[in-house]
Amino acid sequence: MKKTPAHELLIGAHTSAQGGANNALLEGLEIGATTVQLFTSNQKRWAGKPLSEEEASLFKETMQNTGLTKIMSHDSYLINLGSSNPEALCKSQKAFKEELQRCQKLGLSFLNFHPGAALEASEEQCLEKIVKSLEGLESLVEQGPTRLLLETTAGQGTCVGWKFEHLDFIISRVHKKIPIGVCIDTCHIFAAGYDIRTKKAWDATLEEFDRVVGLKYLYAFHVNDSMKPFASRRDRHAPLGKGEIGIECFKVMMTHPLLREIPKYLETPEGPPLWKKEIALLREFAS
Repeated sequence: MKKTPAHELLIGAHTSAQGGANNALLEGLEIGATTVQLFTSNQKRWAGKPLSEEEASLFKETMQNTGLTKIMSHDSYLINLGSSNPEALCKSQKAFKEELQRCQKLGLSFLNFHPGAALEASEEQCLEKIVKSLEGLESLVEQGPTRLLLETTAGQGTCVGWKFEHLDFIISRVHKKIPIGVCIDTCHIFAAGYDIRTKKAWDATLEEFDRVVGLKYLYAFHVNDSMKPFASRRDRHAPLGKGEIGIECFKVMMTHPLLREIPKYLETPEGPPLWKKEIALLREFAS
């Protein structure tokens, strides 16, 4: 396969959509991004404001003008598609459906989401509820280009999605009905107990992912170092090379034939000034 030049690789960050979704694209351009992730509505509220035709048109026009592609949404942190509470589950399913509709209206490639949390139920009961929640979207997903991406979690509390087996449980049941995939968060899988600090560690983790889930389902990365140690099951992001994972991991990511071309989205702390430097650093590694 022909290698994409380093300056064209899809690398970006979670940029701000304050004042309009198109502003996330403009901020991406300012930091040297070729892709971005954004919130399509307030991530701390259940009800999202519907997008107007004007907003959607402006977003698509800005996307064309900036040249950014493979834009990804991150759903609300309130949503739990595996909730054991009927009222919370209903609210989550409604909010997720509305999020998908906004993604489709904007023409987004991916909708990234945390699978869910078991709370008072077992892991398997939670996973079954997530499957049923996703199956309920079968007719809606056909109406737009958006692929749903399960984000790997750190395994804090009762969250599912920190074991590759959890991802496989969901994907194996819905992949024939729903366009599905995985976004690996480097901080999260490290905290969950999958080592990625060296080339050898990456190879072992990728081999395990391929065996359990399948590399064909890997569509995106959240690129973050970790403040917390290996297998800590705690989710705290750190700037690249300033955490427990270390910079070698990200050098490998940008040169590894299985990883180099996959879209990458920074969620490191400190915002645009840091992201501009980190995007340039990742491109430097890739070249």
